[in-house]
Amino acid sequence: MREALLFILLTGVIPSARADDCQARSFGHGSVVCVCNATYCDSVGRTGLPDPGQFLSYVSSKTGSRLVKSQGQFQKNSTGAALRITLNPSQKYQRIKGFGGAMTDAAAMNILSLSSGAQDQLLRQYFSPDGIEYRFVRVPMASCDFSTRLYTYADTPGDYDLQNFTLAEEDVHMKIPLLQRAQALSAQPLNLFASAWSAPAWLKTNGALIGKGSLKGKPGGKEHKTWAQYYIRFLEEYGKYNLSFWGLTSGNEPTAGEMTNYSFQALGFTPETQRDWIALDLGPRLHSSSFPQTRLMILDDNRLLLPHWAKVVLSDVQAARYVHGIGFHWYLNNIVPPGITLTTTHHLYPEYFLFATEACAGWSPLDRGVRLGSWDRAEDYAHDIIQDLNNFVTGWTDWNLALNQDGGPNWVKNFVDSPIIVDSSKDVFYKQPTFYSMAHFSKFLWEGSQRVGVSFSQHTSLEVSTYIRPDASAVLVILNRSEEEVQFEVWDQTLGFLPGSAPAHSILTLLWSRR
Repeated sequence: MREALLFILLTGVIPSARADDCQARSFGHGSVVCVCNATYCDSVGRTGLPDPGQFLSYVSSKTGSRLVKSQGQFQKNSTGAALRITLNPSQKYQRIKGFGGAMTDAAAMNILSLSSGAQDQLLRQYFSPDGIEYRFVRVPMASCDFSTRLYTYADTPGDYDLQNFTLAEEDVHMKIPLLQRAQALSAQPLNLFASAWSAPAWLKTNGALIGKGSLKGKPGGKEHKTWAQYYIRFLEEYGKYNLSFWGLTSGNEPTAGEMTNYSFQALGFTPETQRDWIALDLGPRLHSSSFPQTRLMILDDNRLLLPHWAKVVLSDVQAARYVHGIGFHWYLNNIVPPGITLTTTHHLYPEYFLFATEACAGWSPLDRGVRLGSWDRAEDYAHDIIQDLNNFVTGWTDWNLALNQDGGPNWVKNFVDSPIIVDSSKDVFYKQPTFYSMAHFSKFLWEGSQRVGVSFSQHTSLEVSTYIRPDASAVLVILNRSEEEVQFEVWDQTLGFLPGSAPAHSILTLLWSRR
């Protein structure tokens, strides 16, 4: 209570009471999860714009706030805060595409392990206008490590014409029905994009789905043409279920298939062989198919491979004409600064969008698996997203939409964390702090929102990203990873001064109309 009174006195902002608050539970990992079941789940709800001259604030924090909504008023004069954050709308950068997660076999299995009521609740949390409104879903083509078995859609040796191409039970009975339900809940069409982990074993040099191996022959040869046709067949089969794909990647983590004794599904490409396969096989096949509008993203591997990978592929005119964007993963990001990888790549190839295609917490051997209630991981997500967006990235896709308490299933026991963890024995699911981290972006940064300039009156530990949305409203996302609360004011020259405060270890989203 004392905290709330102090907040009102300092900022003049009145928090609004909510009937749908987080049912908090601590598992001893620094913060809390929000417990949801078939009949109850906290929800951010629909976010309209406040009246002119007013602003909305949403805060999540280590102390347990979860998208707590407040309303305040712009002031004509400066508040006197030491830190002034100035909005510079005339400085315009990239436009946002959106945010999302992956419908892996494991995610589908975990969602379907719940009662139908709890399943609906979980899907609503991600996709409905009352939830956090994911717009993107990554769909693995056939099996990956987050499957319970090894398979592709064309496991008949010598079937170069793909006569026996067949979707798996995991697609037909699990992923497809859930994607259809997610689409039905979403206010806008979902943007699906597909990534393949491995070609069928008989097309590969090592004769196996796992380990070091690439396609037999050379780009332009029959194996490479069959692998390109496999992508088209996938799009056709999903199309029979009224699911169309916004995009494709040229293959998940192509460098993995170049590693000796790699432990799960992979298909090796160098940037040169990926370039030639796109130029000679995948690009022309996609262009002449019923899906010429499907966006093709290269790389789909770690960010530190940029800008080299992009230079090799996109400096070739034949390959570059079929490519729309560059997908990348967040692993090992701290090795090379984003300015060197992302911003350099953007300036070299501004017409190709940058898009984060995979990230998860709990992947590191030093901090492995599920940590229920970890606020550190929420801050890691928000830090990475802000860093990416401030370096010309247009969207950010999380990995598994839902995992079990072990961080699986995963046939090779590569267990990681997820924003939603399912406990089917209790018919509940836990919304992790990382779920709310995603929400601070996915809920507010609509497709077409444009990043704009921002400046600071003094050095600050706050991490900030600033946008003007298509409805002319402004959005600021602020991360405070420090131990101290930070008072600030935002100066919008059209409206005046917004009095603000970022609690210690918090994520804050500010929203107001500029009309």
